[in-house]
Amino acid sequence: MIKVGIVGDGYTSEELNRLLAVHPQARVVGITSIENVGRRFAEVFPNLEGYTDVSGEKIEIPGFFKRCDALFIALPHGLAAPLAKEALAAGIKVIDLGADFRFRSRETYEHWYHTTHPAPELLERAVYGLPELYREEVRRTDLTANPGCYPTGAILGLTPALASGLLDPDTLIVDSKSGVSGAGRTPVQTNIFCEVNENVRAYNVGVHRHGPEIEQILSRVAGREVLISFTPHLIPMTRGILSTIYGRLARPVAESEVREIYREFYRESPFVKVLPEGQLPMTKAVYSSNHCHIGMVPDERTGRLVIVTAIDNLVKGASGQAVQNLNLMFGLPETDGLNFPGVLP
Repeated sequence: MIKVGIVGDGYTSEELNRLLAVHPQARVVGITSIENVGRRFAEVFPNLEGYTDVSGEKIEIPGFFKRCDALFIALPHGLAAPLAKEALAAGIKVIDLGADFRFRSRETYEHWYHTTHPAPELLERAVYGLPELYREEVRRTDLTANPGCYPTGAILGLTPALASGLLDPDTLIVDSKSGVSGAGRTPVQTNIFCEVNENVRAYNVGVHRHGPEIEQILSRVAGREVLISFTPHLIPMTRGILSTIYGRLARPVAESEVREIYREFYRESPFVKVLPEGQLPMTKAVYSSNHCHIGMVPDERTGRLVIVTAIDNLVKGASGQAVQNLNLMFGLPETDGLNFPGVLP
């Protein structure tokens, strides 16, 4: 049995506990907190009543690490790297759900996150944890950088088309809409009910930190620098991300050919579902699941390919993908603890 420690007690930690509660080969042995020290985690999140017996605790190194085989770190940027460094030295495998190890370039991280990287020597060691692209690398690493939620949907949507030369890399637009849980559990005025209800708004246009994260991976796929126009929106629902992606086609192509390219690319990826012709993704169909649904429509009139993806931002966009990476890092079936459909209605 893999003994798992979790640092942090927000929504992603709740989802980790929910998923690992039914995992056949892993269990949570401890969770750290600041505000909920001494409280049962099932009291903080009542949906876990009867499924976990851990309580929030202060992190005490090395005592906490001695109980763990694997460590999930769910903290704001800048706080994970020092903990990861100590955990790795103790022989613990680390999955960071934050941003500290997502960039290969220290300069890029420091430019977008406006802080000095606490452990730049680990950047080359970390593997970007998108299994559909880097499955074998994740199997071999002891430090996985879990992707951001927006990048997960955008990269999965664009990669097959870019890798096959279908799209002009200079014409990519990603328009994404996210539920409010993506902003975390800490109260912020712009995310309270009266501000969000019956309202849709764009935010961080041109400056969202997930933009360069998407570009980094797409540049690897395309073999050249790729820049995108990325606009995130907040919509009045709890969870889910719908991304509508546009790119100019390099040549005329039938929808059946595009769909076959995508199905072949994701043939070994159990959580990516390429939808049938005439069906497009919706967030409710992947709600609470680790799946990514993808649909596409070549627009003959404009010469563009329109790609639509849907994920649950807290599962495939965060904790579910982290468990998927845990499975790979420990040589387990990729689907352990995750093989279930979304919730509809």
